[in-house]
Amino acid sequence: MKDKKVLIVDDQYGIRVLLFEVFGKEGYQTFQAANGKQALEIVTGESPDLVILDMKIPGMDGLEILKEIKKIAPETKVIMMTAYGELDMIKEATELGALTHFTKPFDIDELRTAVNKQLAC
Repeated sequence: MKDKKVLIVDDQYGIRVLLFEVFGKEGYQTFQAANGKQALEIVTGESPDLVILDMKIPGMDGLEILKEIKKIAPETKVIMMTAYGELDMIKEATELGALTHFTKPFDIDELRTAVNKQLAC
């Protein structure tokens, strides 16, 4: 289980570093991307098992990135993060294949539990 790969996509450096450390400590091989272009390069090159994807990213937004991830690697699991009550975007993300979402500021333990649960199967 611990050879699983997790990609964190968020334009906020602090959140990326926090999640990078948390999931690194969990034993996952962890990658981070600040934008859609970097995220898709990592998805293509590393085939992460799970992507934690922020909805609001300058340039290519979370929904566009999610669509591209699902084109490149349909089996990749995706958990969305959002800072807003964007229910329509969350609904669309779910329809596009996102498993669940967390609203920022999120509870790090809840997110860790969700990731561990998804990667245990």
